[in-house]
Amino acid sequence: MKNFFQEVGDYILLMKKVFSKPEKWSIYKAKILFEMEAIGLNSIGIVAIISFFMGAVVVIQMANNLDNPFIPRMLIGYATRESIVLEFSSTVVALILAGKVGSNIASEIGTMRITEQIDALEIMGVNSASYLIFPKVIAALLFFPLLTIMSMLIGVLGGYIIVETSSLFPAYEYINGIRYTVKLFYVSYSIIKAAVFGIIITTISGYYGYFAKGNSLEVGRSSTKAVVVSSIVILIFNLILTQLLLT
Repeated sequence: MKNFFQEVGDYILLMKKVFSKPEKWSIYKAKILFEMEAIGLNSIGIVAIISFFMGAVVVIQMANNLDNPFIPRMLIGYATRESIVLEFSSTVVALILAGKVGSNIASEIGTMRITEQIDALEIMGVNSASYLIFPKVIAALLFFPLLTIMSMLIGVLGGYIIVETSSLFPAYEYINGIRYTVKLFYVSYSIIKAAVFGIIITTISGYYGYFAKGNSLEVGRSSTKAVVVSSIVILIFNLILTQLLLT
């Protein structure tokens, strides 16, 4: 318990440094663009592949479970859309990115710590915490919602393609279900969650990388811990945001 409160305290103090006023915005702008490529653009492939196949799998499972002749087939498309928009494209994708993006951030900053590059930045008078972590937070805040929207579209498309190429049920029923009672707030809800999850992943991973000690083995352990803690916090905040926004 003592270590828990100590880590929370260290995290809060680090965030005060991270979100302090930058010395030169011009440097940070270039760093943010670089991080948007590293964090966002490089994650498009894995998000697209997972979203496509998850959409297809959800449709197959729904079709097999809702095989009662009294249940309209359009409800399969409706249920698929709601599953993808409300949970999969925000929460599940964030958990996947916690493994990919979070481990990379913790490893990168941790390596800089044990090779004394962070100490060199501090000696030069640079706010190392802000310089290393703040651009990653902004990049995730801007790009994670875009990845979420992309995941929604590709997930729905994956479901359509599996319906069109199989004999599960008519494709027009799926399209009718996708178009049935669309609530735009659900999209906004998922985008809000994606932005919050992006902040969680980058700050927690940055924290564990920044305070890494020892050798490369310890950096690996810090990276693993960053992924685990980020995933747990994402699930907790998923519950909190759902209670606040949907009830």
